[in-house]
Amino acid sequence: MAAEARAIECGLAVVHPWLCDAMGHLTTRNYLGMFDDAAYQLFALLGYDAAAAEAEHWGWADVRHEIDYRAELRAGAVVRVDGRVTALGRSSIQCAYRLFDRAAPTPAAMLVAKTVCFDLAARGARPLPPEIIAQAAKQFGVMPRSA
Repeated sequence: MAAEARAIECGLAVVHPWLCDAMGHLTTRNYLGMFDDAAYQLFALLGYDAAAAEAEHWGWADVRHEIDYRAELRAGAVVRVDGRVTALGRSSIQCAYRLFDRAAPTPAAMLVAKTVCFDLAARGARPLPPEIIAQAAKQFGVMPRSA
């Protein structure tokens, strides 16, 4: 199965007028907000539990974003985001997301994000939880890179 086919829907939204800039299209900061919301949904599908992580004093820290803007999104557009895990490290996860206008077959924007599993007490990277690694392997066929 092609990697693109493995992407799963992890976000739905509407481009409201207050999310748009002076030119009438979705402003760049709000593209990132939609991708960020989708990341939380994707991580939840991988087994991330915010309450449990908070009790164990860990979370996530985004360390890299690369966004390609491909098409304008105007107020009123109904959009969806799909995402997939593309790589795992000892403490990091890389995901690719695509933001679509439901009225168009091609992505309006694409994001590749690298996120680190973060120890909130030590203020540094910590290993990815085994259950998240297992779900990434099951859902996307991705295994951690060797150290």
